[in-house]
Amino acid sequence: MAKQVSATYGDALFAAGLEDGRLNELSEEVLAVSKAIEENPDLTKVMNHPKIDKEEKMKMIEDIFNGRVSRELVGLMRLLVEKGHYKDMQSVFSYFTAKVKEHNHIGTAYVTSAMELSEKQKENVKARLLETTEYEQFEMHYNVDAAIIGGMIIRIGDRVVDSSVKTKLEKLTRELSQIQLKAGECAP
Repeated sequence: MAKQVSATYGDALFAAGLEDGRLNELSEEVLAVSKAIEENPDLTKVMNHPKIDKEEKMKMIEDIFNGRVSRELVGLMRLLVEKGHYKDMQSVFSYFTAKVKEHNHIGTAYVTSAMELSEKQKENVKARLLETTEYEQFEMHYNVDAAIIGGMIIRIGDRVVDSSVKTKLEKLTRELSQIQLKAGECAP
């Protein structure tokens, strides 16, 4: 359900920004509001409190954000509160931000390696991704996980390229066990 809420409201905000030619401006506002919400957990407590009525919550949204962000964004936030979806606001913002990045041909890559990559290696990975994808830019996120032994795991959206030594060893082990099973079946 949360995914459907994110898509419905995120798509609506995207369409409004696209129509007005203010997509990047809206994107910056969404990032600022998202950060403000994260940094103020008391706001979330109040907005999720069952004894505070929706009218009061919508007024709080207006009081806090009117004049600071566009009327479209304030309207979206009011609508989320009115429909009881305040808890989904951050996922709506994440969905919208991802959609804007796609529209602007900006990919987000998560790279896991067994050891810290040098700046040169990071540049090479990024350059290779730019060559082999439709993206014009990349936001790169690097992570170190010694458990993969060597190689890399690269995730872009729902696509994963796993060239880790750990995965190759697991695959080899499975293949060897299949060979052993088949050899055992042929034995007299």
